[in-house]
Amino acid sequence: MNFDLSDDQKMIRDAVRDFAQREIKPVAQELDEKAQFSVELTKKIGEMGLFGMYLPEQYGGQGMDTLSYIMAVEEIARVDSSQAATLAAHNSLGIGPLYYYGTEEQKMKYLPQLCTGNALWAFGLTEPDAGSDSRGTKTKAFVENNEWVINGSKIFITNGASDLAIGATVQAVTGEDEKGRKEYTTVIVEKGTKGYSTVPMHGKMMWRASDTAELYFDDCRVPESNLLGKIGEGSKIMLSTLDNGRLSIGAMGLGLAQGAFDLAMQYSHERKQFGKFIYTFQNTSFNMADAATKIELARNLLYKACWLKDNKRPFAKEAAMSKLYCSEIAKEVADVAVQIHGGYGLMKDYDIERFYRDQRLLQIGEGTSEIQRLVISRYLSDEFLGK
Repeated sequence: MNFDLSDDQKMIRDAVRDFAQREIKPVAQELDEKAQFSVELTKKIGEMGLFGMYLPEQYGGQGMDTLSYIMAVEEIARVDSSQAATLAAHNSLGIGPLYYYGTEEQKMKYLPQLCTGNALWAFGLTEPDAGSDSRGTKTKAFVENNEWVINGSKIFITNGASDLAIGATVQAVTGEDEKGRKEYTTVIVEKGTKGYSTVPMHGKMMWRASDTAELYFDDCRVPESNLLGKIGEGSKIMLSTLDNGRLSIGAMGLGLAQGAFDLAMQYSHERKQFGKFIYTFQNTSFNMADAATKIELARNLLYKACWLKDNKRPFAKEAAMSKLYCSEIAKEVADVAVQIHGGYGLMKDYDIERFYRDQRLLQIGEGTSEIQRLVISRYLSDEFLGK
């Protein structure tokens, strides 16, 4: 077993770490306070080559492996979850379905511009009554005069409404199969299409500097050729996309945990009580030791899942495990870090207050912790039964 990173992977990690400290950290608190999505910062992330970095060069990507991409998300999340969310959602949920299921014509039309940082793409799955139950989709679509006619809405959609958003992949009910079950299909909808509108969502507790939107479809018409994949494969496409997305959410959890740990370590070596730095007290140092151990376990699990994917082995179970464990560890480490900061940890002047808020979505988005346990338990049962 070789746990060493390649020279290229180390270079990417170090470059993104430097970028995050130099470009993101100085403005993260202000953007969070203003709940402002930064077009400028997003374009800089694009200039770094972090959008579509796992795509082949023919589509505008960097041709990098999964682990390199996941480390990039981790390093951004170590400083600011909002920017990490923009990066992760665009790469995994936005670009992913187009790359894995699009026709060659669709790939060449959309992917090159989506790798620049000048355009973002959304993943239209969640609805007011369809969260964990993705098959609760009520948005409907049918073909009329060689066009898809779409009616319905989506909610909590990352990268859906900013000035850089240019479209979304949308799951809709398009009929029933031979057994009378709903048939789900994915359709490409571009911004500016008549009947398609987006509304930014405000008042968020977390990821306040990322773009979260509601999408509305009112007799929205798109060409029949905007079908992504095949009719009836929508649920398969969306759920397989979430397998990849779980890796990036795991990376966000890991990065946030590491960032919270760093803040706590720094503070515990600066803050004195009873004439001593608080790190010298056993309670503090033991809490930090436990946190470091959990972070190490989380990193090993997530990186193994990436290794499995890069080696074209089944990785869905490990992706769910990584998403579950990394998001839960982010919660635990952020909580410990706030406790170490004491009253100051509850003040917006200290970054740990933002970290504590940002971690909360990780146990909800892209499959709740409860859904991850359900997914994992099903894999375990299948393995036991030899399926």
